Amino acid sequence: MKEILIATKNKGKVTDFRALFDKYGIEVISLADLAETIADIPETGSTFEENAVIKAEAIAKMLQMPVLADDSGLEVTALNNRPGIFSARYAGEEKNDQKNLHKVLTELEGVASDDRSARFVCALAVAEPGQETFVKRGVCEGVITAQPVGTHGFGYDPIFQPIGYDKTMAQLSTKEKNSISHRGNALEKLEEWLKLR
Repeated sequence: MKEILIATKNKGKVTDFRALFDKYGIEVISLADLAETIADIPETGSTFEENAVIKAEAIAKMLQMPVLADDSGLEVTALNNRPGIFSARYAGEEKNDQKNLHKVLTELEGVASDDRSARFVCALAVAEPGQETFVKRGVCEGVITAQPVGTHGFGYDPIFQPIGYDKTMAQLSTKEKNSISHRGNALEKLEEWLKLR
């Protein structure tokens, strides 16, 4: 396999995947690179895994090529694992990173630092026409900080401090982030699939 479509237009995700797939010599294209626009696939699943599979299989069938879809988000223990599968639109339908992370911080006001455990979760699904879909889950454990810190990354990165670090995800270099991220973690588990290609 020389090329794979990443089923997203999110530039941050595409940058992460390009860095991760580079070592396999696989070219990554995204939905933003296509001449035709693909309508959003309704994510009707109740888990990250279900949503990733729905998206990957629908687009692979449509384009007749390998497609990797991810569904990922933030689970905050004190919020009963919200925002979870609703992470991208937690503060409203328009997908606003700043509003989303401020909503989490507002909901955690008064919660002690010891009770602010959280995790980034990523489910990756790789679908190819005529092949069984591979699905893997990656997790990165951490805590939610009192306020946003850092300018790298995207989404909830500025308020997420990984276990064992005194920095948020948004303060880490791309290389550091990929070595511990939920997405990097899930992709490592896909190596068996990649090695067959």
